Amino acid sequence: MNKNTIIGIALMVVLFIGYGIYQVNVSEKQAEQQAKYEQAQEKKRADEEAKAAALKAEEEAMTAEMRAERDSILAAAAELDRLNLHGATLLASLQGESEPFTLENDLLAVTFDNKGGIITDVELKNHFKYAEGERTERVKLMVPGTAAFNLKLKNEGSSKSVKSGDYYFTPTVETLEEEKGHRVTMRLQLDAESYVEYVYTLHNTGDASRDYLIDFTLNQQGLDKWLESQDKIALNWSNKSVKNERNFDTEKMATTIAYCENEDENVDEIDADGGKEKLRNLDWVAFKQQYFSSAFIAKEPIHGALSFKTSEKRGKDFVKAFNADITIPFTPEQERYDFAFYYGPNDFTVMKDVEFAGKETHIEEVIPMGGWIIGWINRFLTIPVFQWLKSYGLNFGLIILILTIMVKLIILPLTYKSYMSTAKMRAVRPELEEINKKYPNQDDAMKKQQATMELYRKAGISPMGGCLPLLIQMPILWAMFRFFPASIELRGQSFLWADDLSAYDSVLEFGFNIPFYGDHVSLFALLMTLALFGYSFMTYKQQSATTAGQPGAGMMKFMMVYFMPLMMLCVMNSFASGLCYYYFVSQILTMLIMFAIRRSVKDEKVRERLLANASKPRKKSKFQERYEEAMRQQQEQLNREQRRMRR
Repeated sequence: MNKNTIIGIALMVVLFIGYGIYQVNVSEKQAEQQAKYEQAQEKKRADEEAKAAALKAEEEAMTAEMRAERDSILAAAAELDRLNLHGATLLASLQGESEPFTLENDLLAVTFDNKGGIITDVELKNHFKYAEGERTERVKLMVPGTAAFNLKLKNEGSSKSVKSGDYYFTPTVETLEEEKGHRVTMRLQLDAESYVEYVYTLHNTGDASRDYLIDFTLNQQGLDKWLESQDKIALNWSNKSVKNERNFDTEKMATTIAYCENEDENVDEIDADGGKEKLRNLDWVAFKQQYFSSAFIAKEPIHGALSFKTSEKRGKDFVKAFNADITIPFTPEQERYDFAFYYGPNDFTVMKDVEFAGKETHIEEVIPMGGWIIGWINRFLTIPVFQWLKSYGLNFGLIILILTIMVKLIILPLTYKSYMSTAKMRAVRPELEEINKKYPNQDDAMKKQQATMELYRKAGISPMGGCLPLLIQMPILWAMFRFFPASIELRGQSFLWADDLSAYDSVLEFGFNIPFYGDHVSLFALLMTLALFGYSFMTYKQQSATTAGQPGAGMMKFMMVYFMPLMMLCVMNSFASGLCYYYFVSQILTMLIMFAIRRSVKDEKVRERLLANASKPRKKSKFQERYEEAMRQQQEQLNREQRRMRR
């Protein structure tokens, strides 16, 4: 054992002993602090018990007259506190009885309540919720008893604020000219000189984009004396969403709060976790469900702190609890503030025409149609064609079939081009094998690649010829994926065994949940999987001629033929049956098209044309020249490195 080792061991022993002493001191201090804390808690309990005993003894020693006098003094003090909190006029408005009443147009049944002067319930007369396996009950946009719309008020004589929802408003109802709707006025007198007034206008014009919109005007006089801040009105709008759809998980995923920013008219949603987000300069805020929305629309920009809470009971009580703390810029001179509520379906054909205060609202963008190219395809191609087919009164299953055929016809040239690229690759397979034999070593990878590219150039084959057509048609396929789950037109529509194309078509319920699959069997999802398996197997057989013998060919077959269909079955089992039906029909049509192309295209003739092309002189393109120069330089660099390593 040398000197350094002895010194190291000695230092370790010293550190160990020092750490032990330190730990002992820390433990003693912690024990001392714990003892002091327990003593303090014991003293606090003893003081509370002594105080309670003294109050009990005092209560027992008091006579009936003394108790009555004490209660009278306490009641007078409580009444004085209430008077300071509310003021004389508002205090009287705390007394009353809730008297809800319902007004209707052709689309909505809206319930108003004089307590709070608010809308407490909205039913959509032409849409029905999924309950007990049927759609017989009308869709409600909020759980009854959860709706709130509160102004935050504060009496000058109090340090505490109150909510307008606690008071009973004075309602008046009038019918518009020619019975084109109703106007409801809810008035709350704040004091002798101040009041706040809610005016709701429910239209009945026959125009859905107008009749789903309820105008809301806030009139005020002297409200500045009742606000905590002299430059803003603070209000809270909240409710809970009813479970209206079959699949709770899908409905929960689609349910959120959306908003539109005033500056760039950008529509977005708050984070999926529901955490409060503070936003400024908004045109509107929407409590968005899967197929329906409740939106608060402002004439002038507002600010908001938005959040939601998800149900923990899988929608038995509610899906999500929405909350929006909204602030409105305020000046005492402005007596009227204009807003509107949209209560209606997420129907693109309706929402795109919703206007307020003379401008477009863009509220249709709550519908997840996809961004940029995908959204453009859905808005200007898919939806118009879908609506055109719908106008003929066709069954929606037949509409999806026709739409699928039209999509396949549009992308048919791309499909043919992709197949021809694969056929050309098969045709030059013998030449590729010769190149592989000529350059078997890894060191010759560059030369093999150059030879392969030269072969493709002479034969007129584009290495990207099979990929580009697929990439070009991907936006159309993805647009269909976004369109069907978001299309309210499919909601409640039946086809074959599926009673609702917007929900999964369960033909067997397990009574238990299988991880990654679910608790039921969706027949359209199963048919789609079988069709995908057939298409994958057919495609693999076509490609096997060009991939045989390559590393990883077996794994590619497993992934393409077996794993992908199985994964899609698990993913799609709880998706809308309309989407699964579309993919099933799409795969069948694709297989028929590919079969027809294979019958019309002979590999022998393709090879003859390629060999004829190869014998013709071809001028190199600029890209080809640059590519070959880059490959040459890379090969020279590799050769220099190899020579350096041999030295």
